Amino acid sequence: MAIRKSNKLSQAVVIKQILKRCSSFGKKQSNNEENLPEDVPKGHFAVYIGENRTRHIVPISWLDHPEFQGLLQRAEEEFGFCHDMGLTIPCDEVVFESLISLMR
Repeated sequence: MAIRKSNKLSQAVVIKQILKRCSSFGKKQSNNEENLPEDVPKGHFAVYIGENRTRHIVPISWLDHPEFQGLLQRAEEEFGFCHDMGLTIPCDEVVFESLISLMR
């Protein structure tokens, strides 16, 4: 059990780092020194879906949804969380669209 908790903690830390890189989570009000995406509203982050890496802007609150957490686990297994691109989720675009329609 301790290994599982440790793994979850490290996953949470890595997700926060990714969010700071590809969202408004770490954005400063006065200027954008970190070159964060300007088109991502506060409280949202970018994910890349499918083979074509289609970009979607999703609310940070989705991190609490079990369905989205399942997608994050798949992303970690396939890609890991240590890469420069934003959060890439290995999911067919049609499946992702149907999932997010249920979460809205």
